[in-house]
Amino acid sequence: MPKKIYTGDVISNKMDKTVVVAITRLTQHPRYKKTIKKIAKFKAHDEENSCNKGDKVSIIEARPFSKDKRWKVLEIVRRGNE
Repeated sequence: MPKKIYTGDVISNKMDKTVVVAITRLTQHPRYKKTIKKIAKFKAHDEENSCNKGDKVSIIEARPFSKDKRWKVLEIVRRGNE
């Protein structure tokens, strides 16, 4: 089974070698058919501390690094303005 890859925005880089990435997706309500924005936050491993707040990054599933950290930064897609 291939590993999942998501693209999202870095919302926090205050921890050492860790960034919090927000993944935004649009889904449709099953009954009312209204489009709803759902946001999931993942902690991802950033070995070089190269990601900054506002960057758009790709993350990939990885081995567990800690209690909450199960993702790794694959690449920085676009640099943010902060």
